[in-house]
Amino acid sequence: MAALPARLGPAWARLWSRAEEPPDPATLAVRAVMLASEGRAIPPAAVEFAARIAARSGASVHVLSIARVWGTSFGLPNPGLLPNKREWDEQRRIVAEAVAALRRSGVTASGQVLGTRHAAKRIVEEAKRHRCEAIVMAADRPRHWVIANLLWTHEPYRVRRRARLPVYLIVDEADGAVSAAKRP
Repeated sequence: MAALPARLGPAWARLWSRAEEPPDPATLAVRAVMLASEGRAIPPAAVEFAARIAARSGASVHVLSIARVWGTSFGLPNPGLLPNKREWDEQRRIVAEAVAALRRSGVTASGQVLGTRHAAKRIVEEAKRHRCEAIVMAADRPRHWVIANLLWTHEPYRVRRRARLPVYLIVDEADGAVSAAKRP
């Protein structure tokens, strides 16, 4: 099984392999940080983490949230599968709250909501487009990879595997403590 990704090429090998742990955030000097969400609410701990990284370097933060497109019908876009007005409004509210919190922290921040079926791919593309040098996301606890790959909530781990820049995953532990996620 380990030889399979090598035969398929470097892009497939990167998707099959485990992501590297990001460097210590205290040593990171960046020009821009992306605070991203695959549609979940952005917790205050993730906002604070992104603000600390950005403030240390005088960087800006771009907040991105994904409004999920549910699929296609016979290979064609179908309006019934697109996010509805309520879903768009919810994502705009999430972004506006995060941007306001970042600005209160004294960090320059901007926000954006996008609709896509492929959240991980789009988050990495937008980070590259905005010249971000780190991504911060909220994540659930790591799960067994077979089960997790079927879940939309596993997108932060897909972003970590796909991105070539540091991705910091903020996991809300059961006891209330917040920690950076270890790889699944």
